[in-house]
Amino acid sequence: METGSIVGSIDVAQVTLYAFWVFFASLIWYIRKEDRREGYPLEDDVSGAYNKDPWLFLAQPKTFVLPHGNGTVSFPNNDRDARPIAAERTARFPGAPLQPTGDPMLGGVGPGSWAQRADRPDQTHEGTAKIVPMRVATDYSVAVGDRDPRGMRVFGCDKAMAGTVTDIWVDRSEQMIRYLEVEIGTDDAKRTVLLPMTFCVYKEARGAVKVVYVHAITSEQFGHVPGLATPDQVTLLEEEKVVAYYGGGQLYATPQRAEPLV
Repeated sequence: METGSIVGSIDVAQVTLYAFWVFFASLIWYIRKEDRREGYPLEDDVSGAYNKDPWLFLAQPKTFVLPHGNGTVSFPNNDRDARPIAAERTARFPGAPLQPTGDPMLGGVGPGSWAQRADRPDQTHEGTAKIVPMRVATDYSVAVGDRDPRGMRVFGCDKAMAGTVTDIWVDRSEQMIRYLEVEIGTDDAKRTVLLPMTFCVYKEARGAVKVVYVHAITSEQFGHVPGLATPDQVTLLEEEKVVAYYGGGQLYATPQRAEPLV
């Protein structure tokens, strides 16, 4: 036999190649099992059925310790999102569109959908609340030369006034504006709501007065923006609901937005 041969038709190079194939296939299998720790097993799009014992395709549960004493969480687990969907299918085939059955702005469907995140504030590395109003984060201020929105009037997509900006909510970690706090209503019905900065546009009204324009929702719909449990902090779940409300308005704020173009 030639040098390097094991038997007549197999040599070391061939065994090395096969070993590499087995290793690489095992690596891909391992990585694919690891990336299925959340969101799996997948549900059937029509029936909602799923594999209840996918041991071959899912990794063993791993426990992660959350920072700042927020406990532990294990994945994968058997938790499923059991919230009822406020929409019905327009047809019985996978990928068929959903038609909202109630108020689409509050139904949590389509562009207004939201995830069931933890009902606690996001935290900085030091463990303090990450997103707070400037009345709390007193060491923050609007940079010289930048426009301070406090005191500006807020208008919805119907060009009617919705309220007035009373404060700015800043992200202590990213050092940027996340929300504007808007006071809406009159007299005893007054309340404040959060307006994501990404939905705001500064415009010039009559008399060269700067105002905040919001294309996502109408002035009346500001009254239904999900509120906060605590006036000086916002939880991850509350952020989800607030942003989802404005996102839903992009499609559902007016009947014309959900209609076909032709």
